[in-house]
Amino acid sequence: MGTGSTGKVSTAPDFGSSITAFFRLLFYVAFTLPCMPLQALAVKFNWPLRKRLPRWYHRQCCRILGLQVQIVGQPSKVHPTLFAANHVSYLDITVLSSLLPMSFIAKSEVARWPFFGWLAKLQETIFVERRARKAMTDRDEMTKRLERGDDLTLFPEGTSGDGQWVLPFKSALFSVAEKSYGSTPLYVQPVSITYTRLDGAPMGRYLRPLFAWFGDMELASHLWQALRMGLVTVVVEFHPPKTLEELGSRKKMSDYCYELVSNGVSEALAGRRFGKGQTKTA
Repeated sequence: MGTGSTGKVSTAPDFGSSITAFFRLLFYVAFTLPCMPLQALAVKFNWPLRKRLPRWYHRQCCRILGLQVQIVGQPSKVHPTLFAANHVSYLDITVLSSLLPMSFIAKSEVARWPFFGWLAKLQETIFVERRARKAMTDRDEMTKRLERGDDLTLFPEGTSGDGQWVLPFKSALFSVAEKSYGSTPLYVQPVSITYTRLDGAPMGRYLRPLFAWFGDMELASHLWQALRMGLVTVVVEFHPPKTLEELGSRKKMSDYCYELVSNGVSEALAGRRFGKGQTKTA
């Protein structure tokens, strides 16, 4: 449910090109700043552009940042859909948003992040509190957005992991799936995100912390190190969607999503997931 900390201390290896990082950051900021006021207007006046612009923007960001995204499976064509994905990095947002028009469910701390907090608000992120007394208010906001037809993405691990394993899913986060939206129950689609290759070579456990942001890693230094690297292949697998009505309970929905997402990550890491490249780098 948004990027967070696992409580583990980990340090990414330090190598790559600072020149590459500098120009990527320069192009990213120069490209992002003009898009922000346009998206702000689209959100304020509820223009259809509020959904189309973020997808186009993130597709260009994938090119700038050197992210090559491959899709396995088919995204749900039912709206609204609740996507349940594992969480590896702040880069997950750009990767997923380059594929589908969606908003995210994130921890309230993200709203206070400099710059990235503004971007999250412009993409109409729903910020949720950890406090139990706020749970009903947060659920009402999610329900309102789903009733409007917005597709939402949550990270049921509740934090980001190391990209090698999927942390247990929290069943309480699937509570909005207990309600029907429109004429049919809400579909929940599990999604696996796996960072598999660097410049075409298998990334391996040693290199994955260059892109997986977890534990007590400092955001600015980690981002700079990630920008220094070459072309990164990210495999995104869309698993068969289900309704809570089909599975019977939130716990069963949570277990269903966890099993498919975890297996998808394991298969991608083993090189047994080959999808179609949807985002090409420049």
